[in-house]
Amino acid sequence: MRSRIHLFASVSCLLPLLAACGKDPAPVEPAVPIAEPAPAGNAALPRTPAPEGASVFFVAPADGAIVTGTFRVEFGVEGMSVVRAGDNSPSSGHHHLLIDTGLPDLALPVPADANHVHFGDGSSSTELTLPAGQHTLQLLFADHLHIPHEPPVYSERITVTVE
Repeated sequence: MRSRIHLFASVSCLLPLLAACGKDPAPVEPAVPIAEPAPAGNAALPRTPAPEGASVFFVAPADGAIVTGTFRVEFGVEGMSVVRAGDNSPSSGHHHLLIDTGLPDLALPVPADANHVHFGDGSSSTELTLPAGQHTLQLLFADHLHIPHEPPVYSERITVTVE
């Protein structure tokens, strides 16, 4: 008797599963909408607006300056506030110093490497050490997520010679 009950229970459990085989499952809506992937080469992210007339510039050194191996670099900003990375206050951002490189893809977060130095701590100056020779420096201001503003706020590129 016991084996008949087990057989009946087993068949009862399997029948609904077998009946469901071959049927298309009912569509399930995802809990979070799934975004379409961005086309290759165009992975643009939302950009924070910059106020009209906002600018960043070098307070020091001056373009064409001759400096020692370690020298002070001071950044200036007009029309926006300097805040730490992660702070999404309106009309704000933080500095990135571009060394011996051009502007990165302005639709993406600024890379973090030896040529793209982040100042997410909200600082506006640094001591910079570079090897002897001629170097270019440029500032790029970016939002709380390190994404350049729209329109982008960046300085003129300056040249310094390290002795």
